[in-house]
Amino acid sequence: MKKFIFLLLPALLFCDDLKSLLEFAKNSNNIITASKITKQSKLQEVKASKSDYYPTIDAGAFYQRYDEKNVFASGTTYGAFATLGVDIYDGGKKSNTLKQKEYELSSSEYEYKDTFKSISLAIVEDFYNIRSFTSLLQSREEASKVLKAQLDRMQKFYEAKMATSDDVDRLQAAYDKNIYAIESLKFQILSLKKALELKVGKEIQQLDNSKFKKIDDKGDELDKIKALRASKNSILSASETIDSYYYPQIRVEDRYTFYGYEDEPSMGGRAIEQLDSQNKLMATLNLRVIDFGVMGEKKEALRLRAKALNEQILYKAKEQKMHIELAKERIKTAKLNIKSSKSALKASQSAFETITQKYNASIVDNVAYLDALSSKTDSQATYEKSLNDLELAYAIYYYYNAKDLGEYLK
Repeated sequence: MKKFIFLLLPALLFCDDLKSLLEFAKNSNNIITASKITKQSKLQEVKASKSDYYPTIDAGAFYQRYDEKNVFASGTTYGAFATLGVDIYDGGKKSNTLKQKEYELSSSEYEYKDTFKSISLAIVEDFYNIRSFTSLLQSREEASKVLKAQLDRMQKFYEAKMATSDDVDRLQAAYDKNIYAIESLKFQILSLKKALELKVGKEIQQLDNSKFKKIDDKGDELDKIKALRASKNSILSASETIDSYYYPQIRVEDRYTFYGYEDEPSMGGRAIEQLDSQNKLMATLNLRVIDFGVMGEKKEALRLRAKALNEQILYKAKEQKMHIELAKERIKTAKLNIKSSKSALKASQSAFETITQKYNASIVDNVAYLDALSSKTDSQATYEKSLNDLELAYAIYYYYNAKDLGEYLK
């Protein structure tokens, strides 16, 4: 027993359950990471908009030279300056821009959540499809062993002149067909496994069994709908920013300048005094009087974009409601399918045992035997698939109720 457990230990260590795959994908999937980076960039834009309220300080230097200098002024002047500027009133431009950026940040956060949940559902679909195909593969492999044993037995009968070549050929054809089906299934499993590895972001060795909690949970609005709603509010805030252009723009600046000269002017042998430094305080008032309706047209364009987004929100809300109703029906159908396929499996197993005994006793021909074997193989795979379909049905139900799938795994 200990030796058996020791042999299984490597396989157990490299098994991945669904919850661990979802957690790994959250930090390793490139699409999720890209969405996370977008969210971070929007956060930086919000910080930049908040900093826009602070005064500005500019510094600079200049060099000025005249070819024909004035007797009262130096031909070459240089210096440095610093300017402190403050916007006293901007018509609400900064506050509306900040609102716009905050809504954009909110939208990016919801888009990030939606991206993760959508990829999580895709991972769940691949996970259970792999398990269903793996169950079918195991059934095919078991059938292959049975067919090989019967084929060897029939060949011995044929060599002993107790069976016809037709009996051997039928079994050989069934065996070859099953081998082809096995190889096709292996390719399908490999394709799904590679797709799953791409979504998760790591190599997968073995999949462990995973099940969802079976509860009826109240839904929330999908994150993609929340993202659209935040985008709409962002556009409306941008349209309000346009109104600020029609309000007075008041700004105060204080500039302090240092001067230097290469050739100070002089008169009668006496130097004419030049400025060494100067402080300039300036207040400006700017008001747009007419722009031939440019800003009004821009605002109307933004308003129409917001209206279009609102129509998308209404449609997505109806779509979510529809998918929730369909998900509930899918769960009911999956449960009925489990009950039906379980009965079919029990019946096919019993029938196969009976037919096998009769076939070995040469009471029935190989056609009846192959039909019984095929029925048993298909019903076994169908039953395993029905169990996986129920798990997938609950995953879809939780997804359209805006739930984090990882939190509903046992």
